[in-house]
Amino acid sequence: MKKIFLLQALIIFCSYSHSQTTGKWISLFDGKTLNGWKKGAGNAEYKVENGAIIGTTVMPSPNSFLVTEKEFENFVLELEAKIDDTTSNSGIQIRSHLDPSANNGQVKVYGYQYELDPSSRRWTGGIYDEGRRDWLYPLSLNHDAQNAFKLGVYNKIKVECFDNTIKTWINGEPSAMLVDTFDQKGFIGLQVHAISKAEDAGKKVYFKNIRLMSITKPSADFPKSVYVMNNIPNTLTGYEKNQGWRLLFNGVDSKGWKAAYKDNFPEHGWVIKDGILTVLSSEGKEGGVGGDIVTIDQYSTFDLSFDFKLTTGANSGVKYFVKLTEHNEGSAIGLEYQILDDKVHPDAKLGRDGDRTLASLYDLIPAQKQERFVHPIGQWNTGRIIVYPNNHVEHYLNGVKVLEYERGSKAYRDLVAISKYKIWDHFGEAPKGHILLQDHGNEVSFRSIKIREILNH
Repeated sequence: MKKIFLLQALIIFCSYSHSQTTGKWISLFDGKTLNGWKKGAGNAEYKVENGAIIGTTVMPSPNSFLVTEKEFENFVLELEAKIDDTTSNSGIQIRSHLDPSANNGQVKVYGYQYELDPSSRRWTGGIYDEGRRDWLYPLSLNHDAQNAFKLGVYNKIKVECFDNTIKTWINGEPSAMLVDTFDQKGFIGLQVHAISKAEDAGKKVYFKNIRLMSITKPSADFPKSVYVMNNIPNTLTGYEKNQGWRLLFNGVDSKGWKAAYKDNFPEHGWVIKDGILTVLSSEGKEGGVGGDIVTIDQYSTFDLSFDFKLTTGANSGVKYFVKLTEHNEGSAIGLEYQILDDKVHPDAKLGRDGDRTLASLYDLIPAQKQERFVHPIGQWNTGRIIVYPNNHVEHYLNGVKVLEYERGSKAYRDLVAISKYKIWDHFGEAPKGHILLQDHGNEVSFRSIKIREILNH
């Protein structure tokens, strides 16, 4: 008996040490009643059956929520959830709040949400901002976790919130990491998603074994492969630094940058103020006043992330594999992630099939994007370009992959042959090149420009 007792004590000690917690697990659901919970918004039915909270869709109703009466700050949350139908959708609110005056007095829930998504999109474990900013971490940012959710069975869900960082897991698979500053305390909530068709009424989502533990420091068991969506401008977390990320723009000065065809940074046309790098307007003249700027260093395989903000009708671009050997008039030559006001600038209607629109590979491949994932003029968007050692390239916009291609492939060269770049030999196929921010004569701002070089093993 003594040996059994010591073994049990050791197991308990190890489990607490691994989670780096100082408190005790508390059950948020007793398995029998809804004590400690209250209706947050919506008309969906919540009941307890066979040790689970079951939420059922109804018509008509906005998104419905059952929320905890208490609020929580720094914690690990664990529970199990089941969805039986691929057309259903649900989520778990964390650090969330109520707005009693919203929806004509019908109440609105807003705040961070752990996504439960059984559809072909496979975004379970992603982070959504319910009732506020929409998607913060689409799970297209972490392909490895997209197959972890299982339909029709209970899935193990884990969320860790500590200070400004949220981490998620699905069935033990690390899913998302978000660094954000909006909320550091709030309630836990269980969502039944709104439906638009009467035939979808009566569908159920199940929750059980809901428990929470307060923590005083974050866990360390997150692999280096997970991309961090860091919404604090011009900063890198320790986790990002360990991944190999470094800032290309420090938010203070032009260190690491110069004019495309000069030795120094432009004296006019570019401004650095309040942590923002801005190219000023020169009435749409390509080359502008200051001209393009490029990184002093060159890169071959990399993961590049950057925030940008457009003014109305603006045009710019982020170019890569820029060699600076062409000495052409206007902008320097390179593969271009197009930055454009698609609704106003005429370039959006030029080219072929929209290949000059926002986030496209300019004049070669159009970006496949939904309007809801494009932030309005005057708000910040996040672009991302990944170049792998095998020459596979991907463009992302606000966390969603919008195109991919193989640099140097026959398909790629066929596109170059019918583009404006056909006059350049081996266009875009240099082994390495500069990163370029384009001066196209319109005001566009940049911040949080960071890069991680990908080693060719």
